[in-house]
Amino acid sequence: MANLINTDLDLFRQQVLVFENSINEVVLGLNREVRLLTIAILSRGHVLLEGDVGVGKTTLLRAAAKLMGGKYQRIEGAVDLMPSDFLYHAYIDQHGQPSVAPGPLLQHGEDLAVFFFNEINRARPQAHSMLLRLMAERSAHAFNREYHFPHLTVFADRNRLEREETFELPAAARDRFFMEINISAPSDFELQRALMFDFKFLQVDKLIAGLPEAVVPYTALNDLYEAIQNHVRAEPVFQDYAVHLWRALKDPVAAGIALPDVDMSRLIAGGASPRGVAMLMTAARTRAWLEQRDFLTPDDIRSVFHPVMMHRVFFTPAYELRRADIAPRLLDAVLSRVTAP
Repeated sequence: MANLINTDLDLFRQQVLVFENSINEVVLGLNREVRLLTIAILSRGHVLLEGDVGVGKTTLLRAAAKLMGGKYQRIEGAVDLMPSDFLYHAYIDQHGQPSVAPGPLLQHGEDLAVFFFNEINRARPQAHSMLLRLMAERSAHAFNREYHFPHLTVFADRNRLEREETFELPAAARDRFFMEINISAPSDFELQRALMFDFKFLQVDKLIAGLPEAVVPYTALNDLYEAIQNHVRAEPVFQDYAVHLWRALKDPVAAGIALPDVDMSRLIAGGASPRGVAMLMTAARTRAWLEQRDFLTPDDIRSVFHPVMMHRVFFTPAYELRRADIAPRLLDAVLSRVTAP
């Protein structure tokens, strides 16, 4: 399929635009977020969603699965959730005999395209470890065999309201997420009115059913990803630019970056890994392709810098509690400090 995709990249781009426009018909005011989601899917990356309850995250993911023609599953984070709950559940059948059925991760096998871990921080570290392997290897071990999910994209969100019985994601798990995307209710007055009074937005099942199926086939995503990455070139000057951004983010003091009310020498605990920077360039190439170019520009890198790098910078405990305020300002300062070619 790879050769076919290489010859039809323009056709696939048109299909991807239909994919985006279709999602934007069922979730309002999220054009930028849908573009980032599209970049992540085309880049074969997993996504950490941020946002309040009821802003459309589940609808967004169900729509994406339908438009890819793949299966959708979700699991709810809970303090008693164990790795086995992903794989199977035990029950008493109609004859009173104990039985085992596949869990949400195994029900659809290789046809699983979207797996949503809702309120991931309500689950214990054992469940996070299960998710980490799933994201890293797209596989799981159960019933004495390996199950593979070559077309899978994992999504997760965090409960940001309650703090009791929650467990923060470890750094290794956060770094496995390709992007962190914030999903918020639209601020436009007319869009808010539509969400409140247009009855169709309360009929989510009907909305999803009305979407076209397999506009961007999930089985083609791996080959499409490879074709896009090979198609878009990164000139040495832009490679240097990305490296300078990385160095400034790892050591803002050496880069001459200062933030008010922050002791920069005590701010950074770690992060901004080589894997993260590689993902940054992957996202930038995908964005360039969506913009109908076969070469990178600084805007491609800058436009994905926040969602790809934000969750990969780890602060010392004194500043981690102020992450929501400090992290965006730090990334803005890095982009301002490092001169674009």
